[in-house]
Amino acid sequence: MMCKSMVGITAVLLAFGGAAFAEDYPTRVIRVVVGPGPDVVARIYAPMLAKELGQQIVIEPRTGAGGAIAAQTIATAPPDGYNLLLATASYTINAALKTSQYDLRKDFVAVGQMSTSPFVLVVHPSVPAKSVQELIALAKSKPGQLNYASSGIGTPPHLGGELFKAMAGVNIVHVPYREANSALNAVIAGNVQMMFSIATTAQAQITGGTVRGLGVATLKTTSLVPSLPTIASQGLDGFEVIGWNGIVAPAGTPATITGKLNAAIRRGIADPALKDQLHAAGYDVAAPNTPQQFASFINADTERWSSVVEKAHISVK
Repeated sequence: MMCKSMVGITAVLLAFGGAAFAEDYPTRVIRVVVGPGPDVVARIYAPMLAKELGQQIVIEPRTGAGGAIAAQTIATAPPDGYNLLLATASYTINAALKTSQYDLRKDFVAVGQMSTSPFVLVVHPSVPAKSVQELIALAKSKPGQLNYASSGIGTPPHLGGELFKAMAGVNIVHVPYREANSALNAVIAGNVQMMFSIATTAQAQITGGTVRGLGVATLKTTSLVPSLPTIASQGLDGFEVIGWNGIVAPAGTPATITGKLNAAIRRGIADPALKDQLHAAGYDVAAPNTPQQFASFINADTERWSSVVEKAHISVK
């Protein structure tokens, strides 16, 4: 109760003295909370943000509960620009699955997207399909006989598979595993025919010939897997399954502050050295974006996964 009261008091103070407060921002250390995913993107951006903003950036991992701990930490923090969350696709998926009380669209304001990480559709080499269109034809000729692996119910590989089913009009069977490596190993062993794997993991297996890559689940080709065409260009227009990272702030954070933070992020996006660092870590740098554009992206991502969850009757208990 006290925490909520303090947030309310801060919001009132910002409403009356916000202009001067925002103009002076930042005057002290800025905290970026990360969870449930890795903090590598935040750490790559931190030096650039610190340089542009003139203050230290502290990265604080808050793992656990599928991101709920990290989300609560920032959603209940004062909306003053000193408490930020590294948001990921886990949050829009959680909103779609209704597994978290926090929603990026309601409890936060968008600041800026930083990176994306593509997924790749891979099949076991024994699968005769050499393209997405051939795989769709094969699946239609054998309804219910092709299986796809995932790293668990409600994960991006699972929802990606369900999106593929819906858009391609095929009947393929979901086989969930406890984590991503086990799922990919099942495809490598031929126990499961296909899966959507994160690009950096899949690339080594594609190069080694243990799996065959059919397409990347981005709207544009990516240098992370340069040999693969997009799935969208192979008959499934608009098909996209990506991981992503971006900064959000507590609801009520003044636009002047989010604008300053966004400008610092855009300087990072434009930096060739930072782009190389992201690429080496397995990420594509995000396209330059405004807080409004990032908010639109979050809304579209949430709606896409909500539609998939509803149509596939996915429930996480």
